[in-house]
Amino acid sequence: MMGKDSRAVARFDMYALVHKGLRAFMSDTVSLVGRTDWSDERDALAATAQLRKLMETCFKHLQHENEFIHAAMEARRPGSSGDTALDHAEHIMAVKAFLADTQELELLPVPLRQPLASEVYKRLAVFVGENFEHMAHEEAHNNGVLWAAYSDAELIDIHDRLVASIPPQEMGIVMRWMLPYANAQERAMLLGDIRSKAPAEAFDAMLDMLRPLVSRGDWSKLMKALGIPATTMNAVPA
Repeated sequence: MMGKDSRAVARFDMYALVHKGLRAFMSDTVSLVGRTDWSDERDALAATAQLRKLMETCFKHLQHENEFIHAAMEARRPGSSGDTALDHAEHIMAVKAFLADTQELELLPVPLRQPLASEVYKRLAVFVGENFEHMAHEEAHNNGVLWAAYSDAELIDIHDRLVASIPPQEMGIVMRWMLPYANAQERAMLLGDIRSKAPAEAFDAMLDMLRPLVSRGDWSKLMKALGIPATTMNAVPA
Protein backbone atom coordinates (compact mmCIF):
# COMPACT_ATOMS: atom_id res chain seq x y z
CA MET A 1 0.00 0.00 0.00
CA MET A 2 1.39 3.37 -1.01
CA GLY A 3 2.17 5.89 1.70
CA LYS A 4 0.34 9.16 1.85
CA ASP A 5 1.91 11.83 -0.37
CA SER A 6 2.68 14.79 1.90
CA ARG A 7 2.16 17.13 -1.06
CA ALA A 8 -1.56 16.31 -1.00
CA VAL A 9 -2.01 18.24 2.24
CA ALA A 10 -1.63 21.94 1.52
CA ARG A 11 -0.22 24.04 4.34
CA PHE A 12 -0.29 27.81 4.70
CA ASP A 13 2.75 29.18 2.86
CA MET A 14 3.52 32.77 3.81
CA TYR A 15 6.40 32.91 1.36
CA ALA A 16 4.52 31.91 -1.79
CA LEU A 17 2.99 35.14 -3.06
CA VAL A 18 5.58 37.64 -1.87
CA HIS A 19 8.33 35.55 -3.44
CA LYS A 20 6.45 35.49 -6.75
CA GLY A 21 6.37 39.27 -6.62
CA LEU A 22 10.04 39.58 -5.70
CA ARG A 23 11.11 37.20 -8.47
CA ALA A 24 9.15 39.27 -11.00
CA PHE A 25 10.48 42.59 -9.64
CA MET A 26 14.09 41.34 -9.67
CA SER A 27 13.84 39.82 -13.16
CA ASP A 28 12.25 42.94 -14.61
CA THR A 29 14.83 45.21 -13.00
CA VAL A 30 17.92 43.31 -14.11
CA SER A 31 16.51 43.29 -17.65
CA LEU A 32 15.77 47.02 -17.45
CA VAL A 33 19.26 47.90 -16.25
CA GLY A 34 20.75 45.78 -19.04
CA ARG A 35 18.75 47.38 -21.86
CA THR A 36 18.77 51.01 -20.67
CA ASP A 37 20.27 53.71 -22.89
CA TRP A 38 22.38 55.45 -20.25
CA SER A 39 22.97 58.42 -22.55
CA ASP A 40 19.24 59.17 -22.48
CA GLU A 41 18.43 61.12 -19.32
CA ARG A 42 14.83 59.95 -19.08
CA ASP A 43 15.75 56.29 -19.61
CA ALA A 44 18.58 56.53 -17.09
CA LEU A 45 16.39 58.11 -14.42
CA ALA A 46 13.68 55.47 -14.95
CA ALA A 47 16.22 52.68 -14.52
CA THR A 48 17.84 54.13 -11.41
CA ALA A 49 14.42 54.83 -9.90
CA GLN A 50 13.34 51.21 -10.36
CA LEU A 51 16.68 49.87 -9.11
CA ARG A 52 16.43 52.03 -6.00
CA LYS A 53 12.83 50.94 -5.41
CA LEU A 54 13.81 47.28 -5.76
CA MET A 55 16.66 47.62 -3.27
CA GLU A 56 14.51 49.47 -0.76
CA THR A 57 11.87 46.76 -1.12
CA CYS A 58 14.47 44.02 -0.63
CA PHE A 59 15.82 45.74 2.48
CA LYS A 60 12.39 46.04 4.06
CA HIS A 61 11.49 42.48 3.08
CA LEU A 62 14.59 41.19 4.86
CA GLN A 63 13.69 43.20 7.95
CA HIS A 64 10.14 41.81 7.99
CA GLU A 65 11.37 38.24 7.66
CA ASN A 66 13.94 38.74 10.42
CA GLU A 67 11.42 40.32 12.77
CA PHE A 68 8.49 37.98 12.24
CA ILE A 69 9.44 34.74 10.50
CA HIS A 70 12.91 34.15 11.90
CA ALA A 71 11.71 35.14 15.36
CA ALA A 72 8.92 32.56 15.10
CA MET A 73 11.37 29.88 13.97
CA GLU A 74 13.81 30.62 16.78
CA ALA A 75 11.03 30.68 19.39
CA ARG A 76 10.24 26.99 18.85
CA ARG A 77 13.28 25.64 16.98
CA PRO A 78 16.36 27.53 18.25
CA GLY A 79 19.07 27.80 15.61
CA SER A 80 16.76 26.90 12.73
CA SER A 81 16.98 30.29 11.00
CA GLY A 82 20.79 30.43 11.10
CA ASP A 83 21.48 29.78 7.40
CA THR A 84 18.93 32.24 6.10
CA ALA A 85 19.94 34.83 8.71
CA LEU A 86 23.52 34.72 7.39
CA ASP A 87 22.23 35.15 3.84
CA HIS A 88 20.17 38.12 4.98
CA ALA A 89 23.23 39.83 6.47
CA GLU A 90 25.08 39.42 3.16
CA HIS A 91 22.08 40.62 1.17
CA ILE A 92 21.76 43.75 3.30
CA MET A 93 25.40 44.61 2.52
CA ALA A 94 24.73 44.08 -1.19
CA VAL A 95 21.57 46.21 -1.06
CA LYS A 96 23.49 49.10 0.51
CA ALA A 97 26.15 48.85 -2.21
CA PHE A 98 23.50 48.93 -4.97
CA LEU A 99 21.86 51.97 -3.38
CA ALA A 100 25.23 53.74 -3.43
CA ASP A 101 25.69 52.73 -7.08
CA THR A 102 22.26 54.11 -7.91
CA GLN A 103 23.11 57.48 -6.43
CA GLU A 104 26.43 57.54 -8.27
CA LEU A 105 24.76 56.72 -11.58
CA GLU A 106 22.40 59.66 -11.11
CA LEU A 107 25.28 62.07 -10.39
CA LEU A 108 27.79 60.95 -13.03
CA PRO A 109 28.18 62.88 -16.30
CA VAL A 110 26.60 61.04 -19.22
CA PRO A 111 29.91 59.82 -20.80
CA LEU A 112 30.88 58.10 -17.53
CA ARG A 113 27.61 56.28 -16.83
CA GLN A 114 27.86 53.28 -19.13
CA PRO A 115 30.99 51.67 -17.57
CA LEU A 116 29.45 51.76 -14.08
CA ALA A 117 26.05 50.68 -15.41
CA SER A 118 27.64 47.64 -17.08
CA GLU A 119 29.32 46.65 -13.81
CA VAL A 120 26.09 47.17 -11.85
CA TYR A 121 24.18 45.04 -14.36
CA LYS A 122 26.58 42.10 -13.96
CA ARG A 123 26.56 42.29 -10.16
CA LEU A 124 22.79 42.66 -10.12
CA ALA A 125 22.44 39.49 -12.22
CA VAL A 126 24.51 37.59 -9.64
CA PHE A 127 22.49 39.13 -6.79
CA VAL A 128 19.23 38.06 -8.42
CA GLY A 129 20.50 34.52 -9.00
CA GLU A 130 21.62 34.22 -5.38
CA ASN A 131 18.27 35.52 -4.19
CA PHE A 132 16.38 32.99 -6.31
CA GLU A 133 18.36 30.20 -4.62
CA HIS A 134 17.84 31.83 -1.22
CA MET A 135 14.08 32.05 -1.69
CA ALA A 136 13.93 28.41 -2.77
CA HIS A 137 15.78 27.46 0.43
CA GLU A 138 13.32 29.48 2.53
CA GLU A 139 10.35 27.84 0.81
CA ALA A 140 11.75 24.39 1.53
CA HIS A 141 13.73 24.57 4.78
CA ASN A 142 12.04 27.46 6.59
CA ASN A 143 8.56 26.30 5.67
CA GLY A 144 9.47 22.84 6.90
CA VAL A 145 10.44 24.27 10.28
CA LEU A 146 7.35 26.46 10.48
CA TRP A 147 4.97 23.66 9.48
CA ALA A 148 6.46 21.33 12.06
CA ALA A 149 6.30 23.90 14.84
CA TYR A 150 3.07 25.83 14.17
CA SER A 151 -0.50 25.21 13.12
CA ASP A 152 -1.85 27.00 10.06
CA ALA A 153 -3.93 29.25 12.31
CA GLU A 154 -0.79 30.32 14.14
CA LEU A 155 1.08 30.91 10.88
CA ILE A 156 -1.78 33.01 9.51
CA ASP A 157 -1.65 35.11 12.68
CA ILE A 158 2.11 35.67 12.24
CA HIS A 159 1.57 36.56 8.59
CA ASP A 160 -1.28 38.96 9.38
CA ARG A 161 0.82 40.75 12.00
CA LEU A 162 3.66 41.06 9.50
CA VAL A 163 1.34 42.50 6.85
CA ALA A 164 -0.22 44.91 9.36
CA SER A 165 3.25 46.30 10.10
CA ILE A 166 3.81 47.37 6.46
CA PRO A 167 3.00 51.04 5.73
CA PRO A 168 0.65 51.83 2.79
CA GLN A 169 3.31 53.14 0.39
CA GLU A 170 5.46 50.05 0.82
CA MET A 171 2.41 47.80 0.50
CA GLY A 172 1.51 49.51 -2.77
CA ILE A 173 4.89 48.56 -4.25
CA VAL A 174 4.57 44.98 -3.00
CA MET A 175 1.09 44.62 -4.50
CA ARG A 176 2.17 46.15 -7.82
CA TRP A 177 4.56 43.22 -8.31
CA MET A 178 2.74 40.50 -6.42
CA LEU A 179 -0.75 40.71 -7.90
CA PRO A 180 0.08 40.55 -11.64
CA TYR A 181 2.34 37.53 -11.12
CA ALA A 182 0.04 35.51 -8.87
CA ASN A 183 -2.13 32.91 -10.57
CA ALA A 184 -5.84 33.57 -11.07
CA GLN A 185 -6.94 31.75 -7.92
CA GLU A 186 -4.29 33.37 -5.72
CA ARG A 187 -5.11 36.81 -7.10
CA ALA A 188 -8.83 36.43 -6.46
CA MET A 189 -8.29 35.07 -2.96
CA LEU A 190 -5.88 37.85 -2.02
CA LEU A 191 -8.08 40.64 -3.38
CA GLY A 192 -11.16 39.11 -1.80
CA ASP A 193 -9.38 39.17 1.54
CA ILE A 194 -8.30 42.78 1.01
CA ARG A 195 -11.84 43.80 0.05
CA SER A 196 -13.14 42.31 3.32
CA LYS A 197 -10.63 44.27 5.43
CA ALA A 198 -9.69 47.49 3.60
CA PRO A 199 -11.74 50.66 2.91
CA ALA A 200 -13.62 50.55 -0.40
CA GLU A 201 -11.54 53.36 -1.88
CA ALA A 202 -8.31 51.49 -1.12
CA PHE A 203 -9.64 48.34 -2.76
CA ASP A 204 -10.79 50.30 -5.83
CA ALA A 205 -7.38 51.97 -6.11
CA MET A 206 -5.74 48.55 -6.07
CA LEU A 207 -7.97 47.36 -8.90
CA ASP A 208 -7.15 50.51 -10.89
CA MET A 209 -3.45 49.82 -10.41
CA LEU A 210 -3.84 46.19 -11.47
CA ARG A 211 -6.00 46.62 -14.61
CA PRO A 212 -3.25 47.64 -17.07
CA LEU A 213 -0.89 44.98 -15.70
CA VAL A 214 -2.92 41.84 -16.49
CA SER A 215 -4.41 40.36 -19.63
CA ARG A 216 -8.06 40.70 -20.62
CA GLY A 217 -8.61 37.05 -19.76
CA ASP A 218 -7.07 37.34 -16.31
CA TRP A 219 -9.05 40.51 -15.60
CA SER A 220 -12.31 38.82 -16.61
CA LYS A 221 -11.55 35.85 -14.36
CA LEU A 222 -10.86 38.19 -11.48
CA MET A 223 -14.06 40.18 -11.95
CA LYS A 224 -16.07 36.96 -12.09
CA ALA A 225 -14.39 35.58 -8.97
CA LEU A 226 -15.01 38.82 -7.08
CA GLY A 227 -18.62 39.05 -8.24
CA ILE A 228 -18.14 42.44 -9.90
CA PRO A 229 -20.77 43.23 -12.60
CA ALA A 230 -20.20 42.27 -16.23
CA THR A 231 -20.26 45.93 -17.31
CA THR A 232 -17.04 46.38 -15.37
CA MET A 233 -15.65 43.17 -16.84
CA ASN A 234 -15.99 44.59 -20.35
CA ALA A 235 -13.97 47.70 -19.58
CA VAL A 236 -10.64 45.96 -19.53
CA PRO A 237 -7.28 46.35 -21.26
CA ALA A 238 -6.51 44.35 -24.38
